[in-house]
Amino acid sequence: MVQYFPYLLLLMVAIMLLIMLANRLKVAYPILLVLGGLAISFIPNIPAITLNPDLVLIIFLPPLLYADVFSISLKEMWKWRRIIFSFAFIVVFITAAAVAWVANMVFPGFSLALGFLLGGVIGSTDAVSAAAIMNFVKVPKHISTIIESESLLNDASSLIVFRFAALVVTTGQLVWTDIALNFLWVVIAGSLIGLAIAWVMRKLHRFLPTDANMDIILTLIAPYIMHIIADELGASGVLAVVAGGMYMSLHLTSISIASTRNKGVAVWDILGFILNGLAFMLIGLALPEVLEGIEAEGMSLTTATSYGLLITGVVVGVRLLSSYGAVLITQIMKRFITVADERNPGTRVPLVLGWAGMRGVLSLAVALSIPLTLENGEPFPHRSLILYITFIVILATLLVQGLSLPALIRWAKFPDYEDHIPEAEAESLIRKSLAQAALDYMQKHYKEGITDSFLLQNQKDIWQYQLDMPKCNTTPEVRKKYVAILHHQREILRQLNKNPRIDEEQIRNFHRQLNLEEEKWEVWEG
Repeated sequence: MVQYFPYLLLLMVAIMLLIMLANRLKVAYPILLVLGGLAISFIPNIPAITLNPDLVLIIFLPPLLYADVFSISLKEMWKWRRIIFSFAFIVVFITAAAVAWVANMVFPGFSLALGFLLGGVIGSTDAVSAAAIMNFVKVPKHISTIIESESLLNDASSLIVFRFAALVVTTGQLVWTDIALNFLWVVIAGSLIGLAIAWVMRKLHRFLPTDANMDIILTLIAPYIMHIIADELGASGVLAVVAGGMYMSLHLTSISIASTRNKGVAVWDILGFILNGLAFMLIGLALPEVLEGIEAEGMSLTTATSYGLLITGVVVGVRLLSSYGAVLITQIMKRFITVADERNPGTRVPLVLGWAGMRGVLSLAVALSIPLTLENGEPFPHRSLILYITFIVILATLLVQGLSLPALIRWAKFPDYEDHIPEAEAESLIRKSLAQAALDYMQKHYKEGITDSFLLQNQKDIWQYQLDMPKCNTTPEVRKKYVAILHHQREILRQLNKNPRIDEEQIRNFHRQLNLEEEKWEVWEG
């Protein structure tokens, strides 16, 4: 592996250049990375890096899922939970069934079990591609929440379908009672394992004498521990990471060191940038291995490509129909239950939701993880064809849907749904609430000694005070009072976040400001 190190460095340079080009062209960077990987794979004598697919899943999946959880508003996710869970689970199962039926009817020698396995491989959508596209166009908050949250959860449902289909293909046995019990174990145990490990991690952050670097290391290893333990116990590692990540996201401020919270955001941003870049580049670089498999199977490239495009059409068509079906069902059910939004979304909202179903690196990694042989030692049937079809589905959805989605969103001309208070008004409300909370807290707890410190008396004059005074009198006691006020402001932010009309992203921005302010005094005290 050492001989490949210069090559990996060049790949990172290529990734940075392609992402900069994508930003300049206002194109989702996963598209250019996949095309860049394809172009590199055609360079003569280029080193072929073959990664163990199991390692690809364990290296890339846990941290990317964990990071995605922290970037999603759990408040918005809960508000739109019905449609999110419908897309993340029901639509995935419908897609797998449709793919299985078509593959069984059209592909020679393709059983229903193999069809469900293929459906599980390509069942999950890619949140990174959709999020990258929505950076360049204005999308209502609830639509982006639905798309990103769905992508987070359907990774688990598609892997569950794949897991059980692979079990049937490799063993040749189908016992519905065993599958039902196993399914419950995979889902329930996976979620509980993630929550339990997250609870332990939270206690470690709280009680161990760690510093910022140690706390960040704990956050880095947490998703791997969740995934590995759940997987070893036969549960869903994906659900473990998602459930554990949600728990930690809700209790993030329990990490007492502000510098940990600030540095952790930077570390995870960089890690996500590297892993996502490498993951999409590897899709393009996988082409030679995929083509070799098709040649070994004795199938013409034209036939295999036509199969891939057919399955792509099935996947896209099912998602579009499901999107309109979800809207129709919501319009019917709102007569009987309370729904998140009783307004009629029209025809354009479900069209955008249905079209935003690009596939990504998880599908390729899962396809690569298909075993080479069955339990009896025979070659796994049609493994190379499944891998090639997966590659075509990823490429076609990224290029066709990914490139056309921005234009579709602009054409849709979404109205202002007024789900949230206008940004300027919300910012003013938050600032006034925090200022009033700080003054009330000072008046209640620190009536004496406020005028003894420039910090508590007048923040506006802090820099001039430092220049004029030979020695700063911000004693440890004063710093302790100020940090206590910041903690109280953070509690007010939690209360304000319960207001459904305040965008949680603005709450997070104020959390970061408080973290920076607290870290400044931690540094002075240290």
